[in-house]
Amino acid sequence: MSALDIRTVVFAKHAQHVVLVHFPIAAFIVAVGFDCVAQWTKKPGIAAAAYFNFLVAAASTIPVIVTGLVAWQWALEGQRLKGILLLHLSLGAASSALIVTAWLIHWRQRGREAGLPVYRLPVEFGGVLLVALTAHLGGVLAGLT
Repeated sequence: MSALDIRTVVFAKHAQHVVLVHFPIAAFIVAVGFDCVAQWTKKPGIAAAAYFNFLVAAASTIPVIVTGLVAWQWALEGQRLKGILLLHLSLGAASSALIVTAWLIHWRQRGREAGLPVYRLPVEFGGVLLVALTAHLGGVLAGLT
């Protein structure tokens, strides 16, 4: 089996999840950064960049969740989760919920004259911390840390 063989990439039991998970992580963290800069500078272009990054992050959580569940079924044959893997799944679901919540907050205010609510910042920062913890546990499971 070669690392460049397409069958190795497509049919690996967990490869898709490991690859796809980086998209919502990066998009969400960048969106939070843009939102902070937009809050500070009051520039609508940066706020728009934050919104679209939140949108990409929220949308890309769907294939990440699906591939994570498929990897669980393939790699562990659906057996009961425990320990770090159960914690990773729980935190992943919570991270996805916070990413979608952050996007929904921005979506609801889009096009309105009223500014974004202040409570969005703790949601976003909490989301970054939760995403980081979830990613760390995923690295532990993959044997990277």
